Amino acid sequence: MSNFIFHSLFLFFNLIISLASHGNAISNCNGPCRTLNDCAGQLICINGKCNDDPDVGTHSCNNSPSPSNSCKQSGTLTCRGKSYPTYECSPPVKSSTPAKLTNNDFSQGGDGGGPSECDGKYHSNAQPIVALSTGWYAGGSRCGKMIRIQASNGRSVMAKVVDECDSRHGCDAEHAGQGPCANNIVDGSDAVWTALGLNKNLGVVDITWSMS
Repeated sequence: MSNFIFHSLFLFFNLIISLASHGNAISNCNGPCRTLNDCAGQLICINGKCNDDPDVGTHSCNNSPSPSNSCKQSGTLTCRGKSYPTYECSPPVKSSTPAKLTNNDFSQGGDGGGPSECDGKYHSNAQPIVALSTGWYAGGSRCGKMIRIQASNGRSVMAKVVDECDSRHGCDAEHAGQGPCANNIVDGSDAVWTALGLNKNLGVVDITWSMS
C-alpha cells in the first residue's frame, strides 16, 4: 500500500513540474502562445501562434501574415473650392517607413492651429517635435514617443511625437483653415528641418522614419 501511495505521489509531482515547465516555455515561429511573453525575441502572439510583428518589419518566420498595404481613401472634404481626400488610416509602419516631411508651427498663433493633441499645449519650434498622420498617430498611442527621421542626405534626428496631423478633418479654426493632411505625413518643427540640414521652404521632402 505504501509503495502505491509513493508511486502516485511521484507521478503527481512529475505532472506538476511538467506543467510548470510548459507554462514557462518560450515559443519560436508558429509555436503556441497566449500572450506576448510566450514568444521568443521580437515575435508576437497572433491568433494563438508566434509570428513576426508587422509593425517592426522583421521576417524571421517565412509564413508570417503580411500587413495590408491598402489604405483607401475614406471620403472627400471640400473647402475654398478645393477637394481634399480624407483617410482613417496610414501605410503600415515598417523598420524604415517612407513618408513626406512637412513643416509645422507648433507655437500659439502658428499655422498648426489649436494646441497639440497629445497634451493640449503649444510647443516651441526650437524643439525637435512632430505631428503624425491620423493612422500613424494611432489614437494617441505614440504620444510622447521618440521617432528617428532619416533624410536622403544621410542625416537623421530624433523627434518627439506631440500632435496629430489630422487626415480626416480640416478647413476650420482648429486646423488654421488648412485642409486635412495626407495619410503619410511627418509634420516637423523648424528644429527637425534644421537638424536634417533641409530648407523648409522646399515645403515637402521625402524621408523615412522609424520608432526609436
